[in-house]
Amino acid sequence: MASLTGSACLENYRIQGLPSSAFYISEFISDLEEQALLDKIPKPRWKQLSKRRLQTWPSELAKNTLLDTSLPKWLIEPIITRIHSIPLTASDPQKHMFSDSPHGSPNHVLINEYLPGQGIMPHKDGAAYHPVVCTVSLGSSICLDVYGTKEEGTTETEPKWKILQEPRSLLITTGEIYTDHLHGIAEVEEEINLGPSTVSNWKLLRSTDEIIEGRFKRLPRTSLTYRDVIKVSKLGAKFGIFGSR
Repeated sequence: MASLTGSACLENYRIQGLPSSAFYISEFISDLEEQALLDKIPKPRWKQLSKRRLQTWPSELAKNTLLDTSLPKWLIEPIITRIHSIPLTASDPQKHMFSDSPHGSPNHVLINEYLPGQGIMPHKDGAAYHPVVCTVSLGSSICLDVYGTKEEGTTETEPKWKILQEPRSLLITTGEIYTDHLHGIAEVEEEINLGPSTVSNWKLLRSTDEIIEGRFKRLPRTSLTYRDVIKVSKLGAKFGIFGSR
């Protein structure tokens, strides 16, 4: 079990065998916190895409730039506060995952809803963000596929690694796995071929009870993806474009 403890440092949650660096905490938030977050997601805010629903907080990017406005409190507490509380190493308890990012903290959140059979094509997150991604999963488990690179530099057509994201978990990716590798979610209703040799974070999972004979059926899953947008424009704050939230 990879649950968050008061004396823990992030290095205790490193996923072994992946390109540097990925970390997985299976019980990052409690059952009550998970339900509270699901209840606070405003229904009118959903944007229907072709294969999933999406919310963007506090706003969408324009030319890779975020208008300067604050995230709502319900997206800050407890997630961002807790991310800041986890030191990278035991030897430097003051330094957290966003200590070296331009704003020292996430300033942008994507909320994605994935129903069974829905996914997202392999992609990179791009240069608009500081190369750290923190994803909190709500509601159900899902597999994130990570793609390797062929000798000639092209991306492999089949995923090389799988990361199983349980509800209430936190996945952090940074470094090479962020900059050099694509990631995606398959459009399937059932995850198959799951086990210690295929799931990179198997030893860090909270429980494998839902996996029967290497498979489990997906249920609706919501993800909160936290990142620090590098470029921020003060225009939004000056004119109060978004008002208070």
